[in-house]
Amino acid sequence: MEIRIGKANDNDFVVDDSHVSRHHAILSKDREGQFYIEDTGSTNGTFVNEIQVVRKKISESDRIRLGDHYLLDLCEALKAENDYSIEFARLKQVYDKYIKEKIRIQSRNQFKTRILQSFPFALVGILGIVFGFLGKGSHSLFLISLGITICAPAIGIYLGARQAAKTPGKLQELANRFKIDYVCPKCGTFLGEIPWESLKNKKQCSACKAKWVNP
Repeated sequence: MEIRIGKANDNDFVVDDSHVSRHHAILSKDREGQFYIEDTGSTNGTFVNEIQVVRKKISESDRIRLGDHYLLDLCEALKAENDYSIEFARLKQVYDKYIKEKIRIQSRNQFKTRILQSFPFALVGILGIVFGFLGKGSHSLFLISLGITICAPAIGIYLGARQAAKTPGKLQELANRFKIDYVCPKCGTFLGEIPWESLKNKKQCSACKAKWVNP
């Protein structure tokens, strides 16, 4: 892949800047997915992180300057070739974070629900022993013990049900954010819950044909 960059209209990526040459540089990508910027005899030079270069391997985090002022946006330049591989690569973190958070919500809710439902039954057993030991022959303590025995499990079941009811809302909120973030970087089509690695094997968007991975 090669993208010709410069001020002339016959370039793949046209730059409107008086300090950029007509045919200033070439942006290329090798088979390993590494990007390179190559100066093609420009008047004012090509710079990577403020160091003038003839040909240099670059990444998204590098500061690429053409001439005296123009800062090249790597992602924008790649769009000249319908290449959205950098933006697509970021979606891996989006998918991994979504799955991790979904599991955390479900596991945490399950743990809290079990605690809330189990603790009252344990409490009844403990108090039963205490009242049984202290309240021999006491009608009042017997009634208190009976009330706790009846009410505590019911309260536990109620609290557990309330905790369980929170999960769908939290999962829906998470899913809504995911639907906004996990989309094709070009056309914005939601990619579903398809694992990122599976989408990577497709190499491009079926809707807009944006390149996610270059051959």
